[in-house]
Amino acid sequence: MSRETRPPETDIASQSREAIARALARAALAAGPVVMEEYARETGARSKADGSPVTLADERAEKIIHEWLGRMAPSIPIVAEEACAAGGAIDVGSRFFLVDPLDGTREFLAKNGEFTINVALVDNGEPVAGAVYAPASDRLWFGGEAAFFCVAPVGGDLPEERHWRRLRSRAAPPRLVALASRSHGDPETEAFLAALPIAERKSAGSSLKFCVIAEGEADVYPRFAPTMEWDTAAADAVLRAAGGVVLDLTGRPLGYGKVAAGLRNAGFVAWGDPNLAAHGGRR
Repeated sequence: MSRETRPPETDIASQSREAIARALARAALAAGPVVMEEYARETGARSKADGSPVTLADERAEKIIHEWLGRMAPSIPIVAEEACAAGGAIDVGSRFFLVDPLDGTREFLAKNGEFTINVALVDNGEPVAGAVYAPASDRLWFGGEAAFFCVAPVGGDLPEERHWRRLRSRAAPPRLVALASRSHGDPETEAFLAALPIAERKSAGSSLKFCVIAEGEADVYPRFAPTMEWDTAAADAVLRAAGGVVLDLTGRPLGYGKVAAGLRNAGFVAWGDPNLAAHGGRR
């Protein structure tokens, strides 16, 4: 590992949400070069036990992020997708990191650029800081107390603060912009959206959908098909920091650390406007 990409030897565990979010952003950025290296190679994928695809990009990125987090916060457990898929123990205390080294592997293989690197910190079931990096388009979203966007070229460090844009989700307009998964549609999602005043519907891959809502460019993203906590935690943290909310199917904020469920999310709806969310999308 080069000097420029070496993780700092410091414990961020006691720092503010803002400082932790910046550290997570740097960890995600550090994995960008190997993901794009594998993207350029057009290497294939193999199937995991659950049938989902995994590539060398997933594995190489996870190794880098694990090293960064281990040096930056050695006291906090790390729960990462590929380690869990390989049979690793799920070690969650009151605080733990959730890592998806390549969210949107299908998008990665389809070469559409809609994949992300996701790193989050969970504290007492809540994603309190997160970073989402889309290396194919040099876009970075991160948040703790507040949420930010910046352009971050692959191989570079976190840009200076003057280059960040503060994010706020928007108050819902009379007719909504909805987001849906590009690769994982289902009848329940279709029925949910049919009951709302939708003016426009967009599709996107990976955790980018949360980020579009955090930027104030869309209003709602329902997902009733199962996901894993590492799929959602980082972008959930960004959206919450931008003023939005992610609710489970009981109407409560989506929780994390569900070990008994194998860290599986049963379903959720992400909203830009919490007031609209409180009424199920109905005024």
